[in-house]
Amino acid sequence: MPETAYALAFDTANEVISIGLGRLNAAACAVEPVAAVEVAAHRASNTQLLVRVDALLREAGVERGQLACVCVGRGPGSFTGVRIAMATAKGAAQALGAALVGVSSLDVVAWHAWASGVRGRLAVIADAMRKEVYPVRYALDDAGVHRLEADRVVKAQVAARELVDEASSGAAVGALQLTGDGLAKYAELFAPAGTLLPEELWAPTGRGLLLALQDAWRTGTADPLDAQRHNPAFLLPVYTRLSDAEENERIRLAKNDPKNLATGVQDAAPRRDQRATMHDTAVLNARPDEHGITYKPLDAAHAEDVAAMESQVMGSDAWNAALVADELPRADRTWWAAYASGEGPDAGPAAGSEGTSSARGTVLIGYAGGMVIDGQVQILKIGTDPAWRRRGIARQLISRVASDARDLGATTCSLEVRASNTGAQAFYESLGMHSIGKRPHYYSDREDAVIMEGPLQGVIGSSAVGGAADAKALRAVTEDAGIQESPVDVAGMTLRVDEAHDAQKAAQPAAHLERPLILAIESSCDETAAAIVDGKGNLLSDVVASQIDFHSRFGGVVPEIASRKHIEAICGVCDECLDVAAQRLGMERLTWSDLDGVGVTYAPGLVGALVVGVAFAKGAAWAADKPLVGVNHLEGHMYANQIGAPDFAPPAVVSLVSGGNTMLVHMRGWGDYRVLGATIDDAVGEAFDKVAKALGLGYPGGPVVSAQGAKGNPKAIEFPRAMMHSGDMRFSLSGLKTAVVTYINNERAAGRELNVPNICASFEAAVVDVQVKKAEMALRETGAPTFCLGGGVAANPVLRAAYEKLCKKMQVRLVMPPLSACGDNAGMIALVALDRFRQGKFYGLETDAQAHADLEQEY
Repeated sequence: MPETAYALAFDTANEVISIGLGRLNAAACAVEPVAAVEVAAHRASNTQLLVRVDALLREAGVERGQLACVCVGRGPGSFTGVRIAMATAKGAAQALGAALVGVSSLDVVAWHAWASGVRGRLAVIADAMRKEVYPVRYALDDAGVHRLEADRVVKAQVAARELVDEASSGAAVGALQLTGDGLAKYAELFAPAGTLLPEELWAPTGRGLLLALQDAWRTGTADPLDAQRHNPAFLLPVYTRLSDAEENERIRLAKNDPKNLATGVQDAAPRRDQRATMHDTAVLNARPDEHGITYKPLDAAHAEDVAAMESQVMGSDAWNAALVADELPRADRTWWAAYASGEGPDAGPAAGSEGTSSARGTVLIGYAGGMVIDGQVQILKIGTDPAWRRRGIARQLISRVASDARDLGATTCSLEVRASNTGAQAFYESLGMHSIGKRPHYYSDREDAVIMEGPLQGVIGSSAVGGAADAKALRAVTEDAGIQESPVDVAGMTLRVDEAHDAQKAAQPAAHLERPLILAIESSCDETAAAIVDGKGNLLSDVVASQIDFHSRFGGVVPEIASRKHIEAICGVCDECLDVAAQRLGMERLTWSDLDGVGVTYAPGLVGALVVGVAFAKGAAWAADKPLVGVNHLEGHMYANQIGAPDFAPPAVVSLVSGGNTMLVHMRGWGDYRVLGATIDDAVGEAFDKVAKALGLGYPGGPVVSAQGAKGNPKAIEFPRAMMHSGDMRFSLSGLKTAVVTYINNERAAGRELNVPNICASFEAAVVDVQVKKAEMALRETGAPTFCLGGGVAANPVLRAAYEKLCKKMQVRLVMPPLSACGDNAGMIALVALDRFRQGKFYGLETDAQAHADLEQEY
């Protein structure tokens, strides 16, 4: 800890960048203001935040090493703005080894008003877009700011009506004062509720940030000098709502439309409100875990099944189906269910258990629900089929309910449990909950209920937002009577640590460390990844946290969910990356200061996902005072061929085939590329996903279509080979995708059973034929001696076999990345970053993410 410690605070929740710098006085628990600045952002937060922070510290004469705490506005506010601040703060705090403390952006506005002399009743009205606002009421006195309600999001008209009604009823004492950037749109709407404060008090400020941090310190909710307590991994934004995809899913599932859980479509009549669509065939296709159990939001079609299990496990306190169904449409409720394929545990019928099922091949085996009110989720129900216990079902269900509740604004969890059920109490205690009292004679049989309460972090699982060390610490948690459960991965995601890709396994002693040492981050889509490469190009660690489980039930990647999950996982992934590299180097510990540079994918990809990686990498590079290297994701896929073949070098023709890209590239040299042809519509991976979705096979489509196709006849159906004879190297997949979907719909309309293997094999053959034909044209035109692949579809076995045959015929070298390096990973980004580091191609603090990038242009 430096002799004089400082806190750096910033917020970008709206159109203003607010920065504060304060000196930490431990004796008085005070944050003494040193400097503050507010700058209009105009959608430029990611390009200006760190530039302004760096300038502020320089002017104040404060070194980065003197920062003991980073304080960040958590929102609510602009989703993108909040993420930029949050990711930057996480990167900076993790690299500094500093505490990361989050404060409400609305509280910051209130504290700014307080510092400006405002006293009495105050309402902060922040803009939430969609004609909605974030309204929070406060009481301000000489002692400080006192929040009166939890964060929420409501229609502006509803919020205004509430405040006007309160004012007219005389229920509140004193005139209401109004502030917040929501007034820029809705001043006339809210004016009848009270007095509008001057516009200079509507946005967060650096002074307000420091006061909010000081208040948290003095009330014991934070300690800016305690980096262990405030691990950057644990802090998440304030959302107040689920993602759009999840909200729409809940609306859909609340309708009582019995669906076949294997396909997601109705067994009998079509839906009354709309035709069955391709989306309907995949919305329920979540991925089963190692026990064959699938977790999905509860749908109304299973209300009877829940009621049946209620009567089995709840006795006289059981709910009926009508009560269950009534819960599902409510915006402040979240319900989850567990299903098993087959007739019982371990693919066999459970002795003495009939199970409950309303769909072919699926059995409801557990359920849980919660109500979110005033910042707390109250667990209403949780039940598990006795025959399926001790498989972590209760733990998984309550974790999902709590995770939804967190996104709806909850911070704590409470429930009641029978006083005699000591096993359940022990289970809840393992989740960080504790007894706060009893409700006498609460249950229908007059038994007392123990009231338990705890922070959501423990209920969700610390590793759900924490680092690798926290994941390891939670490998064994208990369910019911203390039975050990399955591991919990970082951010609830599948964490894969590649063994440095077989060709590069050898560990090196620290004394022989080859410089430079580069850590690279990849977050362009639905994988949060980090890797470290040394000066010889050896991958010392390559860690990927996959989000597939979160997207699978939607039949494809949901950008909003991807961005949220990157925020949750990125600290844990980087922690694990550093730990694995340290182990392979024979070092006790590897820190950000031990690195020589930080690389990151800046384009192309989902911009909301890229923003998280870029902001985090910039924050870490700035804090550790290391150069930042930007990497084009597509170039990374070309470099991935070095992972399996370290001697690979241009010239070569590269086929880039992934979910978002399909192109042939003439690789004339490292960094010297010419695009020979690209898709004019869908990409290959996108076509695979859409066909899988139409067949109800789930997401991602590539592996499941390939697995089905291996059992089918590729000549069974003559699907079109679009642009095969176009004379150029462009591609088109949209027509093929449409042809396959049309064939599927026609077969269903005719009442014929689909031959899924034949459809998949024939579709796959149509894709491969065109890819191979165009590849042959490219090789003949360029005369390249080598052909290589890149992208997720490069793992397709039929495509790989076809290219092997082509290259053997043309007598050119075929190089293919290992299967583990075909999909998005940070190892390939690290290899590009290493070359660019040596070339001195560094990026500045104003770097931003880009959804699109021209591979032919130097960057």
